[in-house]
Amino acid sequence: MATYYRKPVLIHEGKMQWLWDHEGKKYLDMFGGIVTVSVGHCHPKVTEALQKQIHRLWHTTNIYLHPMVHEYATRLVETLPDPLKVVYFVNSGSEANDLAMYMARLATGNHDLISLRNAYHGMSPYTMGLTAHSTWKFSVPAGMGIHHIMNPDMYRGIWGGPGYRDCPVLPEGVNWATDEECGLVEDRYLDQLEEVVKYSLPKGNSLAGFFAESIQGVGGSVQYPRGFIKRAFERVRQLGGVCVSDEVQTGFGRTGDHFWGFQGHDVVPDIVTMAKGIGNGFPLAAVVTTPEIAATMGQALHFNTFGGNPMASAVGIAVLDALKEDRCQETSLEVGTHLLTRLVDLVSKYQIVGDVRGKGLMIGIEMVEDKETKTPLNGDTMMDIWEMTKEAGVLIGKGGLHGNTFRIKPPMCITKEDADFTADVLEEAVYKIMKQTGRL
Repeated sequence: MATYYRKPVLIHEGKMQWLWDHEGKKYLDMFGGIVTVSVGHCHPKVTEALQKQIHRLWHTTNIYLHPMVHEYATRLVETLPDPLKVVYFVNSGSEANDLAMYMARLATGNHDLISLRNAYHGMSPYTMGLTAHSTWKFSVPAGMGIHHIMNPDMYRGIWGGPGYRDCPVLPEGVNWATDEECGLVEDRYLDQLEEVVKYSLPKGNSLAGFFAESIQGVGGSVQYPRGFIKRAFERVRQLGGVCVSDEVQTGFGRTGDHFWGFQGHDVVPDIVTMAKGIGNGFPLAAVVTTPEIAATMGQALHFNTFGGNPMASAVGIAVLDALKEDRCQETSLEVGTHLLTRLVDLVSKYQIVGDVRGKGLMIGIEMVEDKETKTPLNGDTMMDIWEMTKEAGVLIGKGGLHGNTFRIKPPMCITKEDADFTADVLEEAVYKIMKQTGRL
């Protein structure tokens, strides 16, 4: 495991969108502990709920009843469409996707699973097979029966372009694709799905399931053509499989226009996995599915020692309250769109800013050597820009296969002033690098 930055930051304290290091320097946190702090560091409502529960009851496991987990399960499923009404509580995104893989195979009686290239679904031995990102894969046996299809990346993909994705801003000179044009691009990527079906799956309706992030997170905030997920889900069900939406990063209002990322694709999945922002930094995750799929779990005992413990449940309820009371989804939409509007201008101004994408507060800025070849910006220059933003008091993430995409996914309590400060700091760093390297 590597820490961020050449000179790592030693974090000592946090409050809402702000962090302080051990020397008292203040930072604007625009990465939210890897998309995990949803309503704000040490949010007073969440902190109070945890403190009250700590003094009442820590742990029982699910061999006993306790009211908090039942209240939380009810509250959580109220945010989801029918028939997603059964909750399994776990402790991390990897655990959630691990269990979802199990469910898909049990419910269908099939073994083979499909995910997208460039996807990240976890690091457990089971989920590492779903993850299709070599940066995160170890040379151990994993992924039997898992197939990765071509990723419909609207920046680096063979077909399509920025105008085909569901992003509220476009670089200068790019036009929105029509629905008909999107359909033609979707056809080509769906043909690649069919190639895997034809050559890699057993004959017949042999698919167990399809996993997809609503927007690829670790892969660099990658978006698909607008209708791709809906059509892929339809085909997966024809093949006997269930559809799994990985909402570990895109859930709980982060995309702005909806509470769940999958709603932006006009789909209702069969299984939804969630973690990170669900607990605002507290270890908490969940799998939500239909009663029919859940019934197949009765073939044997299923148990999770810490899943849904009283402390986690108290935190989860308080996070749901804070999300609503603080209008976090509205903040994601309003402030996120404002920030995207500021950032997309950098694409036309600077040769090394290749793409700005995302929606809400799920944003990626892909850096390149030049726009024509889209060669990823070299690691040293990326680090130089990254260090400059840190020194200026802004913490942002980094991801993508080549580590050349800056990731902006802050607590959903930031202001437009914070967004402007972030855009100014990033532009100043890019400008200095361009000047230093003689590109201006």
